[in-house]
Amino acid sequence: MNHGGFFEVPSDLQNTWWGLVGWQCELALLPVLYGLILALPLGMLCARFRWIYPPVLGVATVFYAIPSLAFFVFLIDYYGESDITVEIPLTVYSLVVLIPAIVDGMRSVSEDTRAAATAMGFGTLRRYLQVELPIAVPAVIAGLRVATVSSVSLVSVGMLIGNEGALGNLLSDALSYHRPLLAWDAVLSIAVIGVVLDALLVLARRLLTPWARKATAK
Repeated sequence: MNHGGFFEVPSDLQNTWWGLVGWQCELALLPVLYGLILALPLGMLCARFRWIYPPVLGVATVFYAIPSLAFFVFLIDYYGESDITVEIPLTVYSLVVLIPAIVDGMRSVSEDTRAAATAMGFGTLRRYLQVELPIAVPAVIAGLRVATVSSVSLVSVGMLIGNEGALGNLLSDALSYHRPLLAWDAVLSIAVIGVVLDALLVLARRLLTPWARKATAK
């Protein structure tokens, strides 16, 4: 083990600081991606058939209410101390944010717009993908921002169950080796990752909604 500077991690981790950062991003972003893939069709169904929205959101909220540590411990029996044990709960947690965001975005589309698309021969799926979803981008991105920042922070909780939780390993080693600097490294790095990813999503929203910039300029 070395006792170097702020960005030098203990040799027992067999990784560099940049390696831990990349690993943290991977563990955090994959669940958000999986959640988005699940939330897009669910959000479309909830917006189209309003009666299923309350039960779907209710089920997602129940899972969201389960403490992450308890969720991780439950899944250890099935998947061991693997990345999957961490990714499944984070994917489920993202749904409670992404589904309402998609539904709100869908509801922001005017009936005139839907009628115009239908008159042009757009089917339900094509209208959703090419008309409704692009208009809903601001709401969807807002949900992604919350889900992403939450996922980045929760990844490190996996360290408490023995899973190698990327930057969370530094928190564990800070206690083991009595090196508070490692804890500061982990906390500040996680915060910076969250800020950077949030800024990238804001940029993505601006790029995907050029009409919004034009409206603001006027």
